[in-house]
Amino acid sequence: MIDYFAQHLWQLWAVVSVLCLILELTAGDFFIICFSIGAVFAAVFAAFGAGFYVQLGVFALFTVLSLFLVRPFALRYLHRKDENRVSNADALIGRRGRVVEAIEAGGFGRVQIDGDVWKAVAQDDEAVPAGTNVRVVDRESIIITVEKI
Repeated sequence: MIDYFAQHLWQLWAVVSVLCLILELTAGDFFIICFSIGAVFAAVFAAFGAGFYVQLGVFALFTVLSLFLVRPFALRYLHRKDENRVSNADALIGRRGRVVEAIEAGGFGRVQIDGDVWKAVAQDDEAVPAGTNVRVVDRESIIITVEKI
């Protein structure tokens, strides 16, 4: 069995690479992905028959290179240091949508924004008929407040 792993070490590197990608999904700081990149290059070298120490060196080299080249690039373009980064439902404020279920005066209705349907109330507690274009002005939990455009 050890002979099998010695002859097919590229599979182990591939598993390490996938595990690192899964771990990166939980962390999100583009650090663990550098180890995944190193493992991919080590798997390629292993598939072409390089020795174990060469694979280990390639893994270390490409991991360090990606720490200095890939990670800063990813952080710069994917994790911008905006002071007011909005996410999830807060990103809806200011978006435009269409009323798909009429909003009753003082009641609720439904608004579709990019394919998602949200429970909505009108800003001035007025009735808004279906098909009206609206803009999101606020949200309270999962209920958005809209105004007519």
